[in-house]
Amino acid sequence: MNAVASKRVGDVAAQSTAAAGVLEELGIDYCCGGQRSLEEACRDKGIQASTVLEQVEAAEASRKGPDRNWTEAPLTELIQHILKSHHEYLRRELPLIAERIEAVRTAHAEQHETMLGELQDVFEELRAELGSHMQKEEMILFPYVERAEMASQAGHRAAAPPFGTFRNPIEIMEMEHDEAGRALREIRRLTEGFTLPEDACNKFGTLYAGLKELERDMHTHIHLENNILFPRALALE
Repeated sequence: MNAVASKRVGDVAAQSTAAAGVLEELGIDYCCGGQRSLEEACRDKGIQASTVLEQVEAAEASRKGPDRNWTEAPLTELIQHILKSHHEYLRRELPLIAERIEAVRTAHAEQHETMLGELQDVFEELRAELGSHMQKEEMILFPYVERAEMASQAGHRAAAPPFGTFRNPIEIMEMEHDEAGRALREIRRLTEGFTLPEDACNKFGTLYAGLKELERDMHTHIHLENNILFPRALALE
């Protein structure tokens, strides 16, 4: 048990989507904070590591189908999964959330103008940063990782990328992930954990549901990159 509790949170989450789901429900940061030990993260939350591990085992046992092991899947497949499941999600949902914030702010300006104004500012900054972030991954980092993997499979070394080593863009991506994590925490704070005010209308509910789903998706997205894709790309290089 002690050996398992000393594992990094990101490694526990990498076991399965069921494990990541348990950590998500408990509010344990497994993406940007994935380098911490499970024991340390649980201590900060006032939770026993053994209790978390029991919940992970139960969640994994209840799964009906096999879970994709992204720690062993080809990096090209993992990259395509990130693009289709997470980048496409963000490009589809971010404009919709922006419209909902504007609509709710217009409808509830008198009662909640300060909070909604701050929420809109934080969200729009996050939205702009994510657009630039995804473009850099898609145009710079991901293609070279795929080329390096194809070269490795063919038994030779890939040509050196123009940015030198994968470590250079990865460090930038990780810093931007940290910034996104801070924005998500601020959104959660402003919305009081996505708790609707008493006078909330249906639009308010739809907005908060969308923001909560954005948080969940971003946690999974960052986890797949920080804890699986980036370390494996560096090892490949």
